[in-house]
Amino acid sequence: MALNAAGEEILVCLSEVAAQRVQREQDLALGREVLAVKAFQHARFMQTYADLLAHPRFGAAARFFLDDLYGPDDFTTRDRQFVRIVPALVRLFPRDIVNTVVALGRLHALSERLDTAMGRCVIEQRQNQDERVLTGKVYGDCWRQVGSVVDREQQIALMLAVGAALEGYTRNPLLRHSLRLMRGPAQAAGLGALQAFLERGFDTFRAMKGASEFLETIARRERMLAAQLFAGADAPTLSP
Repeated sequence: MALNAAGEEILVCLSEVAAQRVQREQDLALGREVLAVKAFQHARFMQTYADLLAHPRFGAAARFFLDDLYGPDDFTTRDRQFVRIVPALVRLFPRDIVNTVVALGRLHALSERLDTAMGRCVIEQRQNQDERVLTGKVYGDCWRQVGSVVDREQQIALMLAVGAALEGYTRNPLLRHSLRLMRGPAQAAGLGALQAFLERGFDTFRAMKGASEFLETIARRERMLAAQLFAGADAPTLSP
């Protein structure tokens, strides 16, 4: 069965992610440095949003962003399975949810491409400066060398778009009911992981009872950090 435009775009995004992984598998040094970049970014997010993570209202949402949107986990197996069930996804799930998955796919592909570029730069930095660890200076230097203000802004915007979509679900009881009814069919079609992600996101945002302050804080801090890095600053020094 032919896929619609959303399904085709999801597959294109997953193909891009797979291509990035192949590059890292063929170059073990690159693979190691990309993992170091991801670990640095994960730790930086934890430090930047320590107050939100500890906040009684925003803590669960901050943890959701950290683990599900900003995490360093290897989703290779999940993504390979996902490729096989895209036709079922676009057939079974409501259009709004499919559009959210498209945004997730775009974010995933863009982040992986930027992480690969950062990893290549870190290799050069280590060779030129005999750096043994990924410092805030090295990360900042590589951020500017990789460049692409437009891509970095799109990365932030896509992350916020996913959060805004989940917030929108909380105001749509019919969509939440439809999502609940999808549990059995989704599990049978191999979409259980996606179903769990959507329900976890929905429940997290519903419990927050309004996400505007949370999302505005993420937007402000991420854009401020990006501007500082492009202006020549080092990335934040991470606490031990």
